Amino acid sequence: MEKIRVELSKNLKAKPTDEGKLGFGEIFTDHMFVMKYTEGQGWHDPAIVPYGPIALDPAAMVLHYGQEVFEGMKAYRAEDGRVLLFRPEENFKRLNASNERLCIPPVDEELLLEGLKQLVNLEKDWIPHTFGTSLYIRPFIICTEAKLGVKAGSEYLYIVILSPSGAYYASGLNPVKIYVESQYVRAVKGGTGMAKTGGNYASSLKAQDIAHEEGYSQVLWLDGVERKYIEEVGAMNVFFKIGGEVITPALVGSILPGITRKSTIEILKSWGVPVSERRISIQEIYEAYQNGQLEEIFGTGTAAVISPVGELKWEDHVMEIGGGKIGELSQKLYDTLTGIQWGKLPDTMGWTQEVK
Repeated sequence: MEKIRVELSKNLKAKPTDEGKLGFGEIFTDHMFVMKYTEGQGWHDPAIVPYGPIALDPAAMVLHYGQEVFEGMKAYRAEDGRVLLFRPEENFKRLNASNERLCIPPVDEELLLEGLKQLVNLEKDWIPHTFGTSLYIRPFIICTEAKLGVKAGSEYLYIVILSPSGAYYASGLNPVKIYVESQYVRAVKGGTGMAKTGGNYASSLKAQDIAHEEGYSQVLWLDGVERKYIEEVGAMNVFFKIGGEVITPALVGSILPGITRKSTIEILKSWGVPVSERRISIQEIYEAYQNGQLEEIFGTGTAAVISPVGELKWEDHVMEIGGGKIGELSQKLYDTLTGIQWGKLPDTMGWTQEVK
């Protein structure tokens, strides 16, 4: 494994003193991890350097054709002072899956993990102490080759930046209102829906604006072909508890294989809760609601962990779930996942890795 060069910043920033005002992705630490790719040489020169602007040629292909991928993960400070990562190997495995779809050369996952641990260890004083807060980690890769021909690039830049972030829920674990999008399409099987790439998020902004105008916080996407099967909610995977069974859309190539999604399924199975991954239509959800069988809806993702849904609007139908309160299963999942992530509960799954 290539040795990681470390260049320390000579101008350290003042760290936040009020952890209640951290926000999300607004403050950045003193250092970042960088590594270059050159065709014929491969990935080279891994380094931890002072955080700062990067120089890009105006013809850099990422600016014109969007060849980029990214990940989202967190470092948590346990009550006993340990610094924990949650299943980071799964994020780097997914990063390489995104790389394959976007024609970006694969990266050595062991080197990525070692580089991340060194960076987080260097910046551990930036990790907030309040339960619910964390150090958000954003690894990403961009194509830096300066050329306007449409092709896979030959030069790339991998960067990891860190951001101390506040609790996702400022006022408690309150259910959110979701708008079912029937007009616009986010992704289709065979497209880039299964990859974590910026274009997926750019294409979702229009529907997100419409949802906000309707008084809803997020969008539930339907499949792009028949416009009737559930896919995912904004930046989260989605689960439905119907008649005691938990159902989530199957991974068919158009939705992101979430790490929290995977962990949720594994926890539910360990509890003996019936859980299935299959196609589920919005009509089936509505009929379950009418029959009184729709017990809970919740989203899963790195940012919110578990996000309960209290209202779902599909066309002219407004479905109210759980009386405006988080469901019993959603609460138990949230407590279990966050308990493992922050070191409050025993990690019987072997999911956390300590940064030393």
